[in-house]
Amino acid sequence: MPLQRRLPKRGFRNPFKKRYAEINVRDLDRFEAEIVVDENLLRQSGLVKGRWDGVKLLGTGDISKPLTVKLHRCSAAARDKIEAVGGKIEVI
Repeated sequence: MPLQRRLPKRGFRNPFKKRYAEINVRDLDRFEAEIVVDENLLRQSGLVKGRWDGVKLLGTGDISKPLTVKLHRCSAAARDKIEAVGGKIEVI
């Protein structure tokens, strides 16, 4: 039997796939009002650890302070919650 038929087939893994660290809106409530939240601040506070291609903001939880958020991706629910309290979202 040929070698390519004897070896198990394991599927495909895309080496160019982007991996994003995910944080929720409720995690941003620890920061002071009117502060600019970016990836560097999230790493300093310990919310993002490890090696990632970017950070994505998800909409779980609530926020009570207006913030300016500069991240790589943002869900629609998170955008609505940030803008509802007077904050801004900037996708970089």
